Amino acid sequence: MQNISPFLWFDNQAEEAATLYTSVFRNSRILQVTRYPEGSPAPAGTAMSVTFEIDGLRVQALNAGPAFQFSEAISLFVNANTQPEIDDYWSRLTADGGEPSQCGWLKDKFGLSWQIVPAVLGELLSDPDPEKSGRTMQAMLAMTKLDIAALQAAHDGTDLDTA
Repeated sequence: MQNISPFLWFDNQAEEAATLYTSVFRNSRILQVTRYPEGSPAPAGTAMSVTFEIDGLRVQALNAGPAFQFSEAISLFVNANTQPEIDDYWSRLTADGGEPSQCGWLKDKFGLSWQIVPAVLGELLSDPDPEKSGRTMQAMLAMTKLDIAALQAAHDGTDLDTA
């Protein structure tokens, strides 16, 4: 059992968010939904908390009102191995009001920040040749959704159109 897990505070969308997240990532499932009883601060029967797993990571979500909002100070980092995987995560997490940001970051429609990052990026950025790693960094800084081929071309110093 995982001893530490993210705990996400939602206004009233915890169950909807858990349903979305478990549909986006393989090896994911909703484990438990606890509902508000009669006499609670929310309507009886609505979700109070949701426990779910996304790709094996156990997450707790709470519907507790609008007092707190998500910020970019915390994000969920997703390693992706292929461009189609990046594209799929990106399109599904930005759907219905999500917002793309810089360098592979996005906010989903609930305001939660995600980083969709190709696994190869760390290798390209840590190349001991400062020109290669610098070109990779400059290419990444110019992107919203990360493009593996463009990052690799920048690293290699080749024109993507002729690579």
